[in-house]
Formats: sequence, C-alpha cells, structure tokens
Amino acid sequence: MKRPSWFWIICVALLVLAYVSTRVITNPFVFFTGEVVLQFIALATAWNIAGGYAGYVNFGTAGFFGIGAYIAVAVSQAWGAPIAVQILCATFVGGALGLGVGYLSVRLRGIYYSIATIAVAVILESVVVNWPYVGGAQGLSIVRPGPPTGFANYNGFLFVVMAVLAVGAVAIARGFERSRFGRAFGAIRDNEAVAEACGVPTLRTKCLATAVSGAMMAAVGAPYALYASYIDPSAAFNMNYSLLALAMPLLGGTISWPGPVIGAFLLSLIEQGLTVTASPEVNLLVVGLILVGGVVFLPGGLYRLLIRRRRPRKEVQAASRRRTV
Repeated sequence: MKRPSWFWIICVALLVLAYVSTRVITNPFVFFTGEVVLQFIALATAWNIAGGYAGYVNFGTAGFFGIGAYIAVAVSQAWGAPIAVQILCATFVGGALGLGVGYLSVRLRGIYYSIATIAVAVILESVVVNWPYVGGAQGLSIVRPGPPTGFANYNGFLFVVMAVLAVGAVAIARGFERSRFGRAFGAIRDNEAVAEACGVPTLRTKCLATAVSGAMMAAVGAPYALYASYIDPSAAFNMNYSLLALAMPLLGGTISWPGPVIGAFLLSLIEQGLTVTASPEVNLLVVGLILVGGVVFLPGGLYRLLIRRRRPRKEVQAASRRRTV
C-alpha cells in the first residue's frame, strides 16, 4: 500500500491544531491576528498561481478580494445563506471574473496586463459604490450569527474557516506545481512565444491560471465581512491587499509553493505588529522597504536561499558516504 504523503499528514495536523486551539485559547485577539495571517497565506498563494507560476503579475488582487466579500454579503442578505454557501458563490464569481480577465487580455503581456488588472479592480469598486443593496458608499453593518456547535465563539470559528482556506490554497498550488499544468505555466513564464511554438496551449493555460487564481482570491475575501462585522468599499478594495499579495511571494520566493507561505507568514506578522504599535503610514513604509530589500538582496526569495544553503550539505554528506563505501 502507498504510504500517505507527509504533506497531507501535516495539513490534517494543522487543521486539528487550529480547532483544538479554539477550545484551549480564550483570548480573542489571538484569533483576530491568526485569521489575518492565514488570510494572507491563502491570498499570497492564490496570487502566485498566475503571478509566480505563469508570470502574469496581477496588481488587482484587491478587486478579487473585495468582490468576493461583497458577493458573500449579497448572498447572505438575499437568502441568509451560511458561510459555506457564501464562499462557494464568491469562488464561482471570482473564477468567472478571472477567466474573463484572462480571455480579454490575451494579447496583453508584462506591465500592460498588470495595468489591465488595476483597471478591473477600479471598475469593480465603482460598481459596488453604486450598489445600494450592499450598502453602497456608506457601507453596511453585519450581524454575526451565533457560534456553530463545537465552538465557544464566532472568532474561533472564522479562524478555523480561514485555516481550511489557507490549507486548501496551498494544496491546490502544490498540485498545480507537480502537474503538467505547472510545467505549462513555467513555459509561458519563461517565453510565451516559444511555448506556443512547442505546442503549449497558451490561451487555455493562461485562462486556467487566471481563473483559479481569481477564484481563490475571492474565496479568501468571502469571510471578510463577518470578520470585521462591517464592510465598505474603501476597506474591502484596499490597495494594501494588492501590495501585500505581491510582496509576500516576492519575499518568500515564487519558484515553489513554500515561498508564498514563508513570505506571507513573516510579512503578515510584521504588518500586524506595526498595526498595533505604529501608524498606517509607517506600516506601509516598512512593507515597501522590505519589498525593495527583498527584490534587491533576495532576487529568488527566502525559499531559494534556504535551498542553496541546504544543497551543499547534502552534497558533502553524499561525498562522505561514497568515501566510506
């Protein structure tokens, strides 16, 4: 029988640990902070599928995140749907939006594609501002339901929900990286014209990357309104989401799925600490400096640096084994 992968064992263990922590820890601030960290892990991983694997840098992450939050609010307002249905509806809309962006921007590459994603985010925010059903420009207060069975409070429940989304996002990214789609993404990233000449269906592959990335970003944004108990366009479509979703994979590394996880974990902890101790302007300045420093001094990210330091040790150990034999 095939042994279970260590990756899946760790995923199950992390989810169990997340639930157990809600039964042991009583401080709600821990879950507020943990939810934000997990949110950025999922968001950075979602960005990396199109921006890192396929090389299509998306500056409109805030648009997908915000529309996911507002779709969840609209579904809840209309039918009183539970959070699972809200996430599914947001995922479907985000995937359709990402598919449309990928198809309509088929001839756009590089900075032109990035500018197009910014335009999409601005258009989505303008639509929501003029949508009075979900509060429009004034915003909307959200009344949380009672905690589900097995949870002492709703903050702990949202923490577990975000843990499931983060683990699911990492699992999807890892699956793409190890599949033929991952090789197709890499071929498009290196040279799209050569990939097309070699038989890679570039349009289909690009649309797949943007659709999956958009669906995951919208799914991450779906619990936002319940987390904040209030939603307005300026907060849901905040460009900080686009900046951080770009900075985290670049800091951790875009070559593999652990890179966005490392970058998101480190940068989100720094960002949360600065939120409590410093002003938003200082927070944004520090994030910008970390981004510039990471690009200049760590062009491959922290993950590639760890791999380079680990590889010589393995070579030395292998050489010593050969000498002993």
